[in-house]
Amino acid sequence: MTDDAPARVPGFDDLLAANEGYVARFTSAGLAGTAARGLAVVTCMDSRIEPLQMLGLSKGDAKILRNAGGRVTDDVLRTLVLATHLLGVSRVMVVVHTDCRMSKITDEQVHEAILVEGAGIDTRSLEFRTVDDQARCLEQDVQRIRSWPYLPVAVSVVGGVYDVSTGRFEVTVPPVD
Repeated sequence: MTDDAPARVPGFDDLLAANEGYVARFTSAGLAGTAARGLAVVTCMDSRIEPLQMLGLSKGDAKILRNAGGRVTDDVLRTLVLATHLLGVSRVMVVVHTDCRMSKITDEQVHEAILVEGAGIDTRSLEFRTVDDQARCLEQDVQRIRSWPYLPVAVSVVGGVYDVSTGRFEVTVPPVD
């Protein structure tokens, strides 16, 4: 890259311009790639959730894994294996939240919405992992991490709910002694 003005990219110009400002005040060049606080947070992609701020963390303190519903998928487990063995993670928080769209819709409704109301695409080969019972799914997801054979036995895992209207996080699935 040169010091010249960035190339125009239609639809992304605002973001690239903002990046130029970020570059001008960038201070993280020496930040390590490990999780300084030994934490990984699995949470939803909902933009109302700010995982670092919610937990009083700073950049570099934790690995943040986000997806629709904050579900523990095979890819989350793969990433946790890397995080625990190579990137300093020794504890994991699974964070779901109130007012989650994934808990208000079924996979069938998602497929129908995309097919009929959306782009006319048949998505029935995809599993969206919607949530019919948030507390039960959270317990199952936490247990899935705890029982994953590729993770160190000493990894501590908790699960809880973030309230998008108050900012409070409450542990509802405590660690196992």
